[in-house]
Amino acid sequence: MKKSAKRLVSLMLTAAFLGTMVGCGVPAKQTNEELLYDAFVYTLPLVVFDATMKKSTNTVTVTDQQAPVNQLFHAKNLATAEFKDVVTPNVDTVYSQCFFDLSEDGLILELPKTERFCVVEVMDAFTNAISMIDTASFEKDTERFLFVKSDFSGQTPDGIKKIECPTAKGWILIRTICNDAEDIVNVRAIQEKMDSYTLMQYVSGNTEEKPEGVYDQNNNFIPVQYVQGLSMQAYFDKANQLLKDNPPTKDDEKTVKSIARINVGPSLTFDSAIFGDGAETLWKELMGSVAKKCLQSSQAYMMKNGCWSYYGAPIAEFGTAYAYRALISLVGLGANPVSVAVYPKAEYDSDGVRLSGDQQYVLHFEKDELPPVQENGFWSVTAYDSSNNFLMDNAIDRYCINDRSEVVYNEDGSLDIYIQSEPPADELRGNWLPVSAEQFHLILRIYLPEGSVVANEWPTPSIAKK
Repeated sequence: MKKSAKRLVSLMLTAAFLGTMVGCGVPAKQTNEELLYDAFVYTLPLVVFDATMKKSTNTVTVTDQQAPVNQLFHAKNLATAEFKDVVTPNVDTVYSQCFFDLSEDGLILELPKTERFCVVEVMDAFTNAISMIDTASFEKDTERFLFVKSDFSGQTPDGIKKIECPTAKGWILIRTICNDAEDIVNVRAIQEKMDSYTLMQYVSGNTEEKPEGVYDQNNNFIPVQYVQGLSMQAYFDKANQLLKDNPPTKDDEKTVKSIARINVGPSLTFDSAIFGDGAETLWKELMGSVAKKCLQSSQAYMMKNGCWSYYGAPIAEFGTAYAYRALISLVGLGANPVSVAVYPKAEYDSDGVRLSGDQQYVLHFEKDELPPVQENGFWSVTAYDSSNNFLMDNAIDRYCINDRSEVVYNEDGSLDIYIQSEPPADELRGNWLPVSAEQFHLILRIYLPEGSVVANEWPTPSIAKK
């Protein structure tokens, strides 16, 4: 074969090979800007978690909003408009929390059996739910759980259930249903039977001693706002340190290897100078657009039903759905998996018009179409200011209507909830959900949902202008 013919064959084979590689999904080499976005999205939940932990453990002793590391703290009341630590807080349950560090010792969590909804979500430092504990399912009056790092080689005491955490740090978030203001006494009685202590304390029999923490005025911030205020250099300095202390999983290897090209990863040293003089401008643009971009990337996980949509699986059990995980860290940190709760959200009425506090609305459930739930399950409708995802202040301190509210049903058995800034007629005050923001949105929480809800087959309520 002549050289020219051989070269032609060679070029054809090379082209075929490259075409096959592209067809197999082998990506072209990413630019530094593209790698920056990937690195930001991958590490964002880790940095938001760390900021939340830093704020929540910034105290010398236990309060109802903070506690030193490895110690439980309990909210004493339902969330109000003053609560700013976590976005979109629910107002059906009272939170108990513990931010733990397993670097040097295991942690034991002691929980009582309950006759009501009381579910414990255990998250790693990337905000993945590694365990869900339903205290209503306990066979004994008290159960104990030992949390350890995945490489733990010590002995687990008899009668204690071991749960391995892939990261050194993590978050225990306990939601206990509170029916009304009078029921808070019963919730507190449950909280008093909860406890946390290290494995070493348990072995030594010294579980009552609670070490003091440290308070730093600089750590008194709103976590998400703190993260949004970090420079590119400060952000990735923090991310790299956190990745060293909380190593990525095996499933993350491909992404970790990729972003290491801009020196983001365990034990690496990031330098924002690689992005030149426009580094901070690039960073501000990225910080301002990440939520929107992650939402666009997560549309496959968005379940739509009428004017409502909700975050479906794999929420809280993200795996490699990094953009989805980053989105939830910004708009619903600590969300439950769909087996425990579903959170349909409405930003528009049934005619597709943006919900606004200068209008009046009727949210309508048809007869026999209230949210279907399992035993100990429940539902609620809560309003949030769309500018910040927090509850709105109002004169009667009412932030939701739920299945325990004293509402008036229509003669045909249907239910109307009135969403407006001014109260309706006196006989309908119990059906009033106050709003005040120019733009607001609603979240319909359904805890322990029936299968029809998870499968998106249940008909959601309509929202119409009065």
